[in-house]
Amino acid sequence: MYLSQDSFHTHPSLRSFLPSQVESLLEQGSNEINEDVVLAEDNIFGVFDGATSLGERSAEMKKAGGFVAATLAADTFRQTKPQKSLLDQALVANRSLGAMQDETNFTENKRYNLWSTSIAVVRLQQDRLEFCQTGDSLIAILYDDGSYSFPVPEVDIDRETLALWKRRSNEESGRIHTLLADQILKVRKKMNREYGVLNGEPRAAEFIRHGFCSLDGVRNVLLFTDGLFPPKEDPLEKTDWDSFVGLFREGGLQALRNHVRTLQATDPFLRKYPRFKCHDDIGAVALSFA
Repeated sequence: MYLSQDSFHTHPSLRSFLPSQVESLLEQGSNEINEDVVLAEDNIFGVFDGATSLGERSAEMKKAGGFVAATLAADTFRQTKPQKSLLDQALVANRSLGAMQDETNFTENKRYNLWSTSIAVVRLQQDRLEFCQTGDSLIAILYDDGSYSFPVPEVDIDRETLALWKRRSNEESGRIHTLLADQILKVRKKMNREYGVLNGEPRAAEFIRHGFCSLDGVRNVLLFTDGLFPPKEDPLEKTDWDSFVGLFREGGLQALRNHVRTLQATDPFLRKYPRFKCHDDIGAVALSFA
């Protein structure tokens, strides 16, 4: 696990709305490769959660594809010029992902072969925050008055799959990826049809959310991948974001991480808190304003 707490230095024009602290967290989950990437570069911050191909590829690239996609996207945002918007960069990253993948993977019946990544990125611009998001990585804004908001609402991509696993895991033995292989493939085929990711498809642009928020009254900005989402016993229930925000206010990203990992450790067979693996990768950034 990598956890850092840094002071923040950047262009003088941003001094009035500088975060007093930048905290980042990157931790590998149960798989061989961490497919989450964290970005903290000057006034740009982001998290990226890659997903590998579900189709036939070389063993090496099947393992690393998600990491490649997330890293490419992060590097693209790292190179953002002041005159370019985050939306511009998201589109550049998406085109680059398309260019690096075999064209045969773009046929409609082989879309599951595509590497992909979710993104949640912000840029500080004097008294406002520019944001860009697609997929299930999220941005949360916490205010001085105790309230909070999500510029882009949660997209619960795996709700149906995990609810099915909750029912079947109590009746059958086996791994979720084996028992529900068809369902997992069905959901993957919905990318850029019902939910967004960057994967090289032109239709990815339809699902990118971009905008601006005032920094007036903002205490914290959180960016995080789904590995930091609070575990749920019932996948059909709404996520308890009140408790999530409360934990962060009490103990920062470390408190959120400890809560998630502790609950997961009590459920090694993935049945009480339905999920795809014991521990997912975690990528998170927290900006705190005095």
